[in-house]
Amino acid sequence: MTSSIPDNEKVGSVDLSDELFGGRVKTDLIHESVVRANAADRRGTHATKTRAMVSGSGKKPWRQKGTGRARVGEIRNPLWRKGGTVFGPQPRSYEYQLPKKVEKGALRAALTQKLRDGEVTVVDALSVAEIKTKAAVEMLRRLGVDGKALLVDVKPEDKLSLSVRNIEGVRVLASNRVSARDIVNSRRVVLTRAAIEKLQEALG
Repeated sequence: MTSSIPDNEKVGSVDLSDELFGGRVKTDLIHESVVRANAADRRGTHATKTRAMVSGSGKKPWRQKGTGRARVGEIRNPLWRKGGTVFGPQPRSYEYQLPKKVEKGALRAALTQKLRDGEVTVVDALSVAEIKTKAAVEMLRRLGVDGKALLVDVKPEDKLSLSVRNIEGVRVLASNRVSARDIVNSRRVVLTRAAIEKLQEALG
């Protein structure tokens, strides 16, 4: 594939492995990886009160026998109005792990699809001269990038990370932190040569 410099001019090419990016796009793996990532981001702070948590007396309202009424132990009984909730949701983590081969396959498939759609740009370096949003906007404009974008480098420059944090939809990630969800959730993916080489090594 072709590579660019900050003027959005094609100046060379990057060799990509056909074994990694030339096969069928396995959308089922992408789906599994995205669902896992979304589950890990769930806060899981939902909670309902059990009979031990609701307010009210623990005193037996009336004696067990002889009144003709149904037996009951306390007013916090789940069968009563304003009583506790049985088997209601409690705070928990929704995070779970997928096999490493599945995660790698999902990332490989997501990158392959982006490459085929022509939504990947490779540059020699990603950097700005100073920490300014304006500088980052200008860099993206010269690259022909608008909308949601993912910038990937082996070790992202701090100046760049700070400069793009106020640009909606633009993220900067290290190559070893990229997931399939990051790829499919971006309109354009901009990688450095070093980043694409690292990804090929990791996915091989």
